[in-house]
Amino acid sequence: MDRRAWLDERRRVARERYDTLHASGYDQQEWGAISPTHRRFVDQLVQRCPPGGRILDAACGTGKYFGMILDAGRQVVGTDQSAGMLAQARRKHPEVPTEKVGLQELAFDGEFEAAMCVDAMENVFPEDWPLVLANLRRALRPGGHLYLTVELLDEQELERAVAEATARGLPVVRGEHTSPGGGYHYYPPLDQVAAWVRDAGLASLDSGVGDDYYHLLASGR
Repeated sequence: MDRRAWLDERRRVARERYDTLHASGYDQQEWGAISPTHRRFVDQLVQRCPPGGRILDAACGTGKYFGMILDAGRQVVGTDQSAGMLAQARRKHPEVPTEKVGLQELAFDGEFEAAMCVDAMENVFPEDWPLVLANLRRALRPGGHLYLTVELLDEQELERAVAEATARGLPVVRGEHTSPGGGYHYYPPLDQVAAWVRDAGLASLDSGVGDDYYHLLASGR
């Protein structure tokens, strides 16, 4: 099985799942709540953005962080590859500009004081991590800041998932977790994340583990 074709299909299925399965009820599930660790890092990002500054919420989903940003006196622009999720975000915050675009296609250039990509990088294939980080870095103005999360999963579960997918003939690599229904997540080693972040021209300012995620606050070098 051709890996690139398989990955393209995983991305198509992900968009379809969010449009048809998740969007309408997302905010009513546990995912719709803001966890304490996420809130702390978003607060840090917002405070590092000057009053009135612009923050890019990339893969914003239903816009659950829009309120935090607006209440702090900052502006926000939301992007997502799911039309269904964006429809929910627009319903709650019609005043916020949004754009239907994936992380891999972001083309902003020096337009934001800060950017965030929360609970979304697990949907990005290992081949696309450098591209996505470069896109997020390019979106920042000089001295801008980025907050991103990396979902964590037990190593034994990852080993089991890779073995099972390999037995099914799927072209998976270590860290990828798939399900028969088409679900896909990638859980990279944190040392690999650190290397990708450095290569993108970003310097770590703060990091921590909480609420099943690794959280990273970085700045453009």
